[in-house]
Amino acid sequence: MIRKKRTEILIKGAAEVSLKLAQEILAIYDVKTIEASNNSLVMVKVRESAQRSLFYLGEVFITECKVMINGFLGIGMVKGHEPTLAYNLAIIDAAYNANLPETIEWKNILLLEEVHIKQECEALKSRVLKTKVNFATMDA
Repeated sequence: MIRKKRTEILIKGAAEVSLKLAQEILAIYDVKTIEASNNSLVMVKVRESAQRSLFYLGEVFITECKVMINGFLGIGMVKGHEPTLAYNLAIIDAAYNANLPETIEWKNILLLEEVHIKQECEALKSRVLKTKVNFATMDA
């Protein structure tokens, strides 16, 4: 599973999933914190469609963390103030970068969480669509 998809699932999914995966690694390996979870701002770059030029839309408040496992760096970044999630993401990223054997079993856990995320999204979409007004059927 590619890093972008994995991170998206861990951020959008239940916090318990990232916590469980990180705890597996913490129980077995020595995790060195390179940079503890701290807050910062990141510039958001956007491409303007008419002239196809890049510009900075503004800043986003994030929490970031860096850890190392067996000499492999892991980075966790998440929007908002989420120090625990950033730390867990960094541990999971380092575990994948180090090709730890535990990561092989995680694919099924992540795919299952992706299904849960899609089900929640569809349920929300269904609830929103119930409130939709069809103006074509209204009498004027």
